[in-house]
Amino acid sequence: MSERENVRPMSENNPFARLREVPAFTVTSKDLTEGQPLPPAQLSGIFGIPGGEDVSPQLSWSGAPEGTQSYVVTVYDPDAPTGSGFWHWAVADIPASVTELPADAGNGTADLLPPGALQIPNDARLARYIGGAPPVGHGRHRYFIVVLALDVPSIGVDENTTPAFLTFTAGTHILGRAVLTATAETTG
Repeated sequence: MSERENVRPMSENNPFARLREVPAFTVTSKDLTEGQPLPPAQLSGIFGIPGGEDVSPQLSWSGAPEGTQSYVVTVYDPDAPTGSGFWHWAVADIPASVTELPADAGNGTADLLPPGALQIPNDARLARYIGGAPPVGHGRHRYFIVVLALDVPSIGVDENTTPAFLTFTAGTHILGRAVLTATAETTG
């Protein structure tokens, strides 16, 4: 078998494929449309994308399962050329009474996040939202914006954890999952 034959095609790169199935609920955004490209505001100026502003999208969610005590919000790119994807944003311990985050809630100051919410450093090790920034010529990347409904008021991680560890820790507490997927591609 050649090395190329041992690589799974992108169509099989489903970040939820091996996770426990849970009920779905709904997440929407005034800034994003399902399956469509990220607007310039949600691209990364920090990573050098022209016009990128690193503004986290406005998010609203509804229909979470009964018994929800808190939420986790993440933005993840499984198509990043790292072997493990790239986490762009992670927020834990969002109170169950909160069902919306305003645009730019991930600005790093926490002034637009609800009291008690914990912004986790992303894969750039910045406790803020980093916009989409696929490498030039790498093709279309998918950005999974995920809201997890949890059965605990606090997931019990600290501000130095990683998004991967956060979602691993949340795994046994997930009551439901809401997903909105956007895309981005950088050409020469």
